Amino acid sequence: MASPARKMPIKRLPMLPAERALKVIAGRWKAVILHHLFDGPLRLTALKAMMPGITQKVLIQQLREMEEHGLVSREIFAEEPARVEYSATSLGLSLEPILLALCQWGQHHADELNETHRLADCIIRPRQARHAHMA
Repeated sequence: MASPARKMPIKRLPMLPAERALKVIAGRWKAVILHHLFDGPLRLTALKAMMPGITQKVLIQQLREMEEHGLVSREIFAEEPARVEYSATSLGLSLEPILLALCQWGQHHADELNETHRLADCIIRPRQARHAHMA
């Protein structure tokens, strides 16, 4: 019996696991997009409104790359006009503590180099803290 065909990534990913992880999450907007999707599915227009500095073309490109790498799923609803929602997959959600750790390390790095004045606020926060701010 033949095994089901697997969709091969368009771009080959590095064989070194750390390099692979960095390649998958690399991109100016990927962490920001995931941050917004951690709380649930969103439509493209809602995502775009949350990130006024991104162009629609780049947003779609970043979403496609994350979908290709299994971090984001796209659901098309049979409506007129068609409605499309993006959501973080379980694999994408598993990046939340990693992105939080990267944000904290970035803050530590800036502290060590006396550059905290150049930093923006971390967008990734522990889930409990984010929900406490929303209440």
